[in-house]
Amino acid sequence: MLIGFAMGFCIDMFYDSLGLHAFACVFVMYVRNYYLSAITPQGGYDSSATPSIATNGIQWFLIYTFPLVFLHHAALFYIEAGGFDMFWFTLWKIITSTLFTTTVTVIVQYLFPSGRYR
Repeated sequence: MLIGFAMGFCIDMFYDSLGLHAFACVFVMYVRNYYLSAITPQGGYDSSATPSIATNGIQWFLIYTFPLVFLHHAALFYIEAGGFDMFWFTLWKIITSTLFTTTVTVIVQYLFPSGRYR
């Protein structure tokens, strides 16, 4: 969670957003452990494996990435909006931003593979 806070804090420093990104990143880092335990297969994961398309495949990567990115954007955009006053507009921003971010993440995974194909 310290890494998530550091990343969010660095983004907050450059965007002058008063801890919004730090909160969203720490929230995702907190939820990530519970989410990983929910999607862990019977035999578990290799302890040295990183979550990437090269090691786990595109289907697993999308199941791993999409909900976490959605939660990050939901926390970020609803805190930024100051509540649920503009619920549908903010939800539309979350969905479109999640789709864009996940697409870019998959493209980057294919452009820069980790080199550990099975």
